[in-house]
Amino acid sequence: QVQLVESGGGLVQAGGSLRLSCAASGIIFSYNDMGWYRQVPEKQRELVARITSGGSRNYADSVLGRFTISRDNAKNTVYLQMNSLKPEDKAVYYCNANRRGYYDNYWGQGTQVTVYS
Repeated sequence: QVQLVESGGGLVQAGGSLRLSCAASGIIFSYNDMGWYRQVPEKQRELVARITSGGSRNYADSVLGRFTISRDNAKNTVYLQMNSLKPEDKAVYYCNANRRGYYDNYWGQGTQVTVYS
């Protein structure tokens, strides 16, 4: 059974930082590309950051220079360090695992991030 469990969300003042974690089980973690997405009500889920199985990273323009994605294959965990948070970063953040060339595509339950000014 595949599980992606996010943690680290919360309430933070604008300019502050949070670190999200996503612990994976039931998958061969090192084979998977891992991503963080976010969603606000009545809008589509959008990609925030992604790290491939080989370690290549890409980011949404809106978070470039402020957020950093990383992974620890020994711990089956992906992280999202979020600095200089803005009110517009408020959303539910979801962890995603995807194995290229396979139908495997999994989501966590989401963690709420709220930024107040």
